[in-house]
Amino acid sequence: MFKQSEYSAKMSFFDSVLTVYGRKPVLESLQDATLQCHAVHLAHSNREDGIVAEIRQRAHNLGVPIKLHSREELARISKNGKQDQGVAVDIVCPSFRRLEDYLVDNAVRPRRLLALDGITNPQNLGMIIRSAAAGDIDGIIVPRRGTAALGPLVIKASAGTLYRAPLLLCQSLPEALELCQERGAQICILDAGAKHSLFQHSRREFCV
Repeated sequence: MFKQSEYSAKMSFFDSVLTVYGRKPVLESLQDATLQCHAVHLAHSNREDGIVAEIRQRAHNLGVPIKLHSREELARISKNGKQDQGVAVDIVCPSFRRLEDYLVDNAVRPRRLLALDGITNPQNLGMIIRSAAAGDIDGIIVPRRGTAALGPLVIKASAGTLYRAPLLLCQSLPEALELCQERGAQICILDAGAKHSLFQHSRREFCV
């Protein structure tokens, strides 16, 4: 049985892991020297030639563990059995965190967070993450429910910034905003028809 601190550390680690699927995306991930690949997942049914052989060789050269699974098991890992092509890789993204952990560790420092509400189009999500990561944003609140899956389309639209973006994961946005308010945050809502600009708003030290 894990102690509470060990359990929290383990959960925090898995929250920082992004699973990428598909043969070409996985090979490209292994070829990117800036990424930390934790494990490669392969289906038993894969033919051991072509790009699968390249993936195996690259993982071996990097010392990345290779785990074999049934097609059903791999589909549960990739969460997209129709498109994973029998291949997936776990990538460690150090800037991914649970929102509650971030708020505890940043209780004093001034910060500005961007909360995403119902962004279901992967291309839109990727472009927003890319823009936010390039701007004066300390964290991007991404709900697990009601948001596009963080897959290849989001990665492509983000131009690869997703791996390094300061994502703050939560289960649902209403709960996340309530938690932020409890910590003294001021909530600002964007509206295309608003009469005032966000840049004209006199914000507090902690804004969402």
